[in-house]
Amino acid sequence: MTADVPQRATASRATDRPGDTSPFALGLLLRQAHWRAATVMTEALRPLGIELRHFAVLIVLVDRGPTVQRDLAAATGSDKAGIMRVVDDLERRGLAVRKTVPGDRRVRAVEITPQGVELFDAAHVAAEPLAERLVAELEPGEREQLRDLLTRFAYPSGGEA
Repeated sequence: MTADVPQRATASRATDRPGDTSPFALGLLLRQAHWRAATVMTEALRPLGIELRHFAVLIVLVDRGPTVQRDLAAATGSDKAGIMRVVDDLERRGLAVRKTVPGDRRVRAVEITPQGVELFDAAHVAAEPLAERLVAELEPGEREQLRDLLTRFAYPSGGEA
């Protein structure tokens, strides 16, 4: 069985080399950048006893306030089982609580606790010098330019991802 594969005179093969023009190169580059940033932020969170998946939920809770679990899953790119494990972990640590939603006793909203807010703030303090290290190679103004470009790439006009 053969697939209908478009042929080009000269095939461009994806690599992770800087400047690669393959149509897959941007995705590989973004993945490499994500791994680098995630490694640095994991280092900042480790002394606080949480992981990036926990911190992602705290970010949503600080931003949105009490949030139902299905919306937390969507906002963090998690699945139902995964978000339940993360919220269980946060509850055990006293960083978040589940509360019933008025009018639907089956649905639970997750709310950050004062202890969770303290940890959230401490994480930012711990991450600041490490984040500076991430962008140390950039020229003045490039940090803002990078943030702007990535924001527009991740959240194009019209809200589509």
